[in-house]
Amino acid sequence: MTLRPIAVTGALVLAAAVAQPADRGEAKATVAGKSVAIDYGRPTLQGRDMLAKAAVGTPWRMGADSPTMLKTAAELTFGQGVKVPPGEYVLTATKTGEDAWQMDVKKADGSSMAVPLASKSLGESVEMFTIELTGDKADKNKGELSLKWGTKALTTGFTAR
Repeated sequence: MTLRPIAVTGALVLAAAVAQPADRGEAKATVAGKSVAIDYGRPTLQGRDMLAKAAVGTPWRMGADSPTMLKTAAELTFGQGVKVPPGEYVLTATKTGEDAWQMDVKKADGSSMAVPLASKSLGESVEMFTIELTGDKADKNKGELSLKWGTKALTTGFTAR
């Protein structure tokens, strides 16, 4: 009889651990004297290779739980001229080929802009999904956005004004 309460308690503790939301992260940078920030969920790999499991053409929310949000006070220009005006946007990523990705910058009206991402191998595996925003020390109008998870980094450069 005493085993049942212990089993139920153990099951409840396990269920509570599984139901815990992912940690939240925030990447911030000041570029061209203006604030750029990304708020996102930080899931862990737990032995999986999530980027390799992604299906080509299917958007991924770049994190866990709540949507990944970009808030920028600057106009950002990514890659080959993709302009993102100041404001708030939902970010997703879409695998476009075997080792090719794009970041989808979604406007409030539901339309989106596609930003190509370069894929790089990392020397060490990153267990917890991480987004980094860095400003260029040599040129205060330039920055880089990096998504790191597992042994991959997906990156894009941008300019701000």
